[in-house]
Amino acid sequence: MNSHSTPYTSHSSLRGITLRAIEPEDLDLLYRIENDVRLWNVGTSNVPYSRYLLHDYVAHATNDIYADRQVRMMIDNAEGEAVGIVDLVSFDPANRRAEVGIIILNDRRRQGYGTATLRQVDDYALRILHLHQLYAYIDEFNEASLSLFRKAGYTIAAHVTDWLFDGEHYHDALLMQRIL
Repeated sequence: MNSHSTPYTSHSSLRGITLRAIEPEDLDLLYRIENDVRLWNVGTSNVPYSRYLLHDYVAHATNDIYADRQVRMMIDNAEGEAVGIVDLVSFDPANRRAEVGIIILNDRRRQGYGTATLRQVDDYALRILHLHQLYAYIDEFNEASLSLFRKAGYTIAAHVTDWLFDGEHYHDALLMQRIL
């Protein structure tokens, strides 16, 4: 997908969500998410991003998972409002797998958007990218994320020690995996 491509919506979308490429209009939301220190311990980013850097990313992202080894998509609800972001990163075409990262905005959580997004990502990964599996590393105490991924059909594949660092402490993580 590039910034001019059609948004991806599966035929069985729940909650009426659409996955689409990041647009310049999303810069403010992207800036808020990337600079929210509360999210730094659940992902691989732990530094603030400037508007300039994010603008440059939006302007130059190819959204070609084969070239970039990742793709980031906005999650829109039925009303066309962005409710979050989903990433496919660490794309490995030889082994047909990718890591999933998802952020649903605080005021939109527990409304079915996370589950609907993971189902659409499954569909996209299987039908468009022809992947065999998706996975996510989740802090073993992040019950909300663990519940979301379990509900979406992911199972625990491994327990990894001291995998995530929050700036003060290391946390164990669970490798959640879904075979498509």
